[in-house]
Amino acid sequence: MARGPFRSTPFRLSLALVGLFTLVSLASFSVSYFVVRAEIERSIRATLVQEMVGFRAAPNPIALAALVDAQARSTDPGAKILSYTDILGRHSGNGAIVRTSEGFEAVALAGSGDEVARTYFALTERLHGGYLTLAASGDARAALRRTFTTILLISLLPTVAIALGGGLLLAQRSARRLAAVEATLGALTSGDITARMPALPGQADDLTRIGGRIDSMAEAHQASAEALRQVSADIAHDLKTPIQRVAVLLEMAGGGGSETQALVERASDEVRQISTTFQSLLQIAQMEGGGPRSGFGPVDLGALARDMADIYAPAVEEGGHSLALDITDAAVVDGDRALLAQVLANLIENALRHAGPAARVTLSVDGARVLVADHGPGVPLAERDKVLRRLYRREASRTTSGSGLGLSLVRVIADLHRAALRLGDNAPGLLVELDFAPHDAGLS
Repeated sequence: MARGPFRSTPFRLSLALVGLFTLVSLASFSVSYFVVRAEIERSIRATLVQEMVGFRAAPNPIALAALVDAQARSTDPGAKILSYTDILGRHSGNGAIVRTSEGFEAVALAGSGDEVARTYFALTERLHGGYLTLAASGDARAALRRTFTTILLISLLPTVAIALGGGLLLAQRSARRLAAVEATLGALTSGDITARMPALPGQADDLTRIGGRIDSMAEAHQASAEALRQVSADIAHDLKTPIQRVAVLLEMAGGGGSETQALVERASDEVRQISTTFQSLLQIAQMEGGGPRSGFGPVDLGALARDMADIYAPAVEEGGHSLALDITDAAVVDGDRALLAQVLANLIENALRHAGPAARVTLSVDGARVLVADHGPGVPLAERDKVLRRLYRREASRTTSGSGLGLSLVRVIADLHRAALRLGDNAPGLLVELDFAPHDAGLS
């Protein structure tokens, strides 16, 4: 199953780096903002202190009130408030500071009573029995906040967006390379020992080296498998002729007494079983070696199932068994008709052999899916993979005839046709399912 680039490790690393960069940038912006704001506030307060020194030079309340009024007339109260209240409660200046719970933030202009929606930095001192308040507007601090916010928006956000876009591009590139590695490992795991890593785009990196190691491992595995397969084929081939000679000699020796005749017949049966086993081993070795697909063509699964049911009908009836045919919708697949017929024959015979007396077997075709079900003892889940191995026989099947190659041959032919083979529970009994690719899908 393919993963999206958002779930890939490179994108997550990029996201983590972008997050770290964003946090560091925000921290740096915050420190810079608070340092500059503190400097602005210090400068405003220093200016107020210097101006307050000038008002202290007034010799009496009347002179101080006149000085305050003179400066107030030329001063915008939105920028600075001058307010003096003498000992008699008389007010001079261009506004009045109103103390609130948050400090000197509300200002009533002289003669209007309107509240000014500004923040001020105020300095109050007792002079000549009255109170002089100087308040400077905090607009500079608000302007600083807007400036830093603008810088943050036009610098940090585009940088983060560009970094995320770059991370996504790198993740997509890496995802394609990882998909190639994953596809090769999947093919090797499924049994295709000829699978190799494709040429990865871009410069050589860790994934390129990993791909090379995968190819080396696959080549070593393929060499070992081919050597083992060749040894098995050679043994089967070399023993085939002597076994056939033994069979001929047993036939020639069959003219003796009844006891001798019985022994010869038993020996002949064993020889035929050995010959069948070696013939199956040879066939498996040939197909596992990449049997030719040049003879593949369209095969109608429905017609094939009907033919096999007709072929086995006399033997099934004679043995007291039943074989039901159920064709829902038959598809045409690419394959070798003789090999697919052998698959059905092996599955039917396996069901009849192990399902016991009066076995009930069902052969079903549903599109490109073929199912063979029986009502016998079935195969435990723990042994379903094992029974597909060559020469493996369950303990309960030791007393029945067979070589342990029937299902193994089915598996090899299924792999040759790129068909999925599954063993399931028919409750009771064994359910064997084969899923083929439709004819128009072709074989990759």
